[in-house]
Amino acid sequence: MEPTLIQDKVIPLLLEGKDLLIKARTGSGKTAAFVVPLIQKILINKRIQEKQEIKGLIIAPSKELCRQIHDVIVSLTTKCCREVRTIDLSLQTDLNAQKLLLRDMPDIVVVTPGRLLQHLKAKNLMLKHSLDTLIIDEADLLFSFGYEKDLKAVLAYLPTVYQAVLASATLSEDVQSLKKLILHNPAILKLEEPPLAPPTQLAHYTLAAEENDKAAILYALLKLHLIRGKSIIFVHTVDRCYKLKLFLEQFGIPTCVLNSELPATSRCRAVSQFNNGTYDIIIASDEKILEEVRIYMYMERIFYYILSQNSLHILLYLILNMK
Repeated sequence: MEPTLIQDKVIPLLLEGKDLLIKARTGSGKTAAFVVPLIQKILINKRIQEKQEIKGLIIAPSKELCRQIHDVIVSLTTKCCREVRTIDLSLQTDLNAQKLLLRDMPDIVVVTPGRLLQHLKAKNLMLKHSLDTLIIDEADLLFSFGYEKDLKAVLAYLPTVYQAVLASATLSEDVQSLKKLILHNPAILKLEEPPLAPPTQLAHYTLAAEENDKAAILYALLKLHLIRGKSIIFVHTVDRCYKLKLFLEQFGIPTCVLNSELPATSRCRAVSQFNNGTYDIIIASDEKILEEVRIYMYMERIFYYILSQNSLHILLYLILNMK
């Protein structure tokens, strides 16, 4: 198996002990890129140190991402599962039940910032003298998810010296501020790679939603950057084109509309503005316009947003960047 671009660049740097800031899209293979060196360090350390301690801490913004990371670690340690143990603390199980699991001192802990802070305050986790490696995945989403205070509080419980990794799809101002808090003379990798995951990672998702919640859900998906790049939103009627446009623009999300009632020149101008980057989002009525859209533009994302009165679903056809 050949390493991905990010794995080829990241793994040697981490094995050298460098702090690292990684800018790479989801689905690039970055989880394995930072997990493989961590596993290697733990295995080497066990040869010279008999005491069982927590050596690796991986922080992610959501339970779903924590579970994905945990699953990757489990798959990579199939042949050494007795030597390298990991636990996912993001699950909303009883704190005391997780305390019992922590008594066995797993080598790697995967957790959200809020849950981590709970365990640190309860003294279920003592990392001040044992932690070697801190990894923060999807760092750009931590602040969007409201974890800024929790994350800053967590740092007080960590040792003064440790290897740190920040992985992020964007290098926002929040990520830059986090870099100053956590990283020490880091190497910075901004990988030039295709913005989209390969077709093999295409997935179809359906979100059940009440009629009054659909616009808010769409706003949340866009605001949290869960949908990135150029997007096409299809709605049921021309009227809803304009209602959704006005709704999103109230929150500073510019869009253009495309529907059969617009003159041909206006439709061409909308497509041109989409292609040249004036707008990243087109709202189109789900009529005969789809064929015209296919002719005029290259679609990076298709976001099918059904706003009909009888529908209770949002259908997302997203080219997802999955790990």
